[in-house]
Amino acid sequence: MKTFHTVDDLRESVGREVSISDWITVDQERINQFAQATGDQQWIHTDPVRASAGPFKGTIAHGFLTLSLIPEMIRTALEFPPSSMAINYGLNKVRFTNPVPVNSKLRGRFYLNEVEALKDPLTQLDNGFQMIWGVTIEREGAPKPVCIAESVIRRYN
Repeated sequence: MKTFHTVDDLRESVGREVSISDWITVDQERINQFAQATGDQQWIHTDPVRASAGPFKGTIAHGFLTLSLIPEMIRTALEFPPSSMAINYGLNKVRFTNPVPVNSKLRGRFYLNEVEALKDPLTQLDNGFQMIWGVTIEREGAPKPVCIAESVIRRYN
């Protein structure tokens, strides 16, 4: 885990790989729970019998499930300066570059692309900071990543 004590610590890491998360296992229960929560019940995710005869020879995780693991990965890879609130501000670029078969282990590699101060719109005083993280999600044993994304995170004073 990489710990940042100040925003200046973050700025010193811009342009570099900063940390790698712990592995997360994507089992059928997690896939089914995601399908239930999102309403995406497509058979390639939720029907192991039918999926065994399909193109992936078993069920695969939803792309958006893979993407939704980024906060959990951040929790095990990065620690930020204290703040009153943190929000997921969005994503700039996302590509799902490889399937995630059931029972895969995934981890995230975090590259800090940018850090900028956030100003209070009324006072123009510093109100926190925004980070843009390049995230490469790897599958254990796979030659190429399963997802590449830019995650935008805001932390407020």
